[in-house]
Amino acid sequence: MSKSFLRALVLARLVFGLLFILIAQMGLADASAFVGNYSGSADVVSADGSSHKRDMSVEISLTKDGFNVSWTSVSYKSDGRVKEKSYSIDFVPTDRPQVFAAAQKKDVFGHLVQLDPMKGEPFIWARIVADTMTVYSLFVNEDGGYEMQQYDRTLTEGGLQLEFSRVRDGQHQKSVSTLLTQQ
Repeated sequence: MSKSFLRALVLARLVFGLLFILIAQMGLADASAFVGNYSGSADVVSADGSSHKRDMSVEISLTKDGFNVSWTSVSYKSDGRVKEKSYSIDFVPTDRPQVFAAAQKKDVFGHLVQLDPMKGEPFIWARIVADTMTVYSLFVNEDGGYEMQQYDRTLTEGGLQLEFSRVRDGQHQKSVSTLLTQQ
């Protein structure tokens, strides 16, 4: 091979590498618009029309390789019990612009990877389109059915508009719509 061909090959690889880095950074720049702490309350509406109060908070932060979404929900039961659930998930860029993979556990090489839905673990990913960050969670049930959760968090003046829905085997289970104010 000629020296000029080798130089052109090295230059092409460098250009493609820089383009990949720029695309990944563009995705992180979009995630940076969501950084902050947000909280609020809502009525969770079940498929049967019943509702109950829930307090919610979410923190979105940048990480070394992507971003993190941590959220907590506090449910108040009619018998006076209080139930609190918290989750925290790191997301990293994928080869697709604006689509992010959940990095939830380490593989044998120490790399963060997604969980396995065939083992009953949730398959989670995120995307950012314009001013909305959406987190999807897919669960495969033991009988092969599914549950899909979708969290749309849209930037608004002073906070995030949260739209949540849960569907199990095609049947709507729960929904939430509320404004989370930035703290």
